[in-house]
Amino acid sequence: MQRPGNPQCVVKQLKPLASDPYTLREAKRLFDQEAKTLEELGKHDQIPRLLAHFEENQKFYLVQEYIEGHDLNQEVIPGKQLSEAVVIKLLQNILEVLAFVHQQKVIHRDLKPSNIRRRQSDNKVVLIDFGAVKEITTQVVNPQGQTTFTIPIGTRGYTPSEQTNGKPKLSSDVYTCGIICIQALTGINPNPDVEGFPTHPHTGEIIKTNYWQILLHKC
Repeated sequence: MQRPGNPQCVVKQLKPLASDPYTLREAKRLFDQEAKTLEELGKHDQIPRLLAHFEENQKFYLVQEYIEGHDLNQEVIPGKQLSEAVVIKLLQNILEVLAFVHQQKVIHRDLKPSNIRRRQSDNKVVLIDFGAVKEITTQVVNPQGQTTFTIPIGTRGYTPSEQTNGKPKLSSDVYTCGIICIQALTGINPNPDVEGFPTHPHTGEIIKTNYWQILLHKC
């Protein structure tokens, strides 16, 4: 409200699962750490700027730049198959921003169409809602300092196995980009609770199709 022109912004409220001093102390540490990360990431034109962050009544708040536009879930629609050329261009646009994120040694951890916005002013993609912030609301810490995460970070269907097991890597984001592209090419929602890609009956791995070969060859 103190910025010139009183621009629209996004305010995210993060409330820890527990109010004990151990959990709150760790939540505060994570909050400050992620605020610094978001401050650095916001230097990229296609990542929202962090405008402010503060704590109040055992809750944490992030204030970020509002990106006028629409989420990619309005482009990647169930039942609609996008052309190979459109999908390859989309993948290249996402990877250009993701390369900067990874140069900062940051893993997004929750890439999906609803966390990628198409900016109205220039039609560029913008990455939003980094998964690490969600740790603040999903962890509980005991008096011995041991941390338990009650909910895995990520979204079913988009998350690779190593991330589900709590060991995400930079390549985990790249895997998710592939899933988004295959979703766009096939019109199939990868979330197994909704539809899901065909998987191997014994391993549970996605059955590779010619779509994987297209993406690997072009990018």
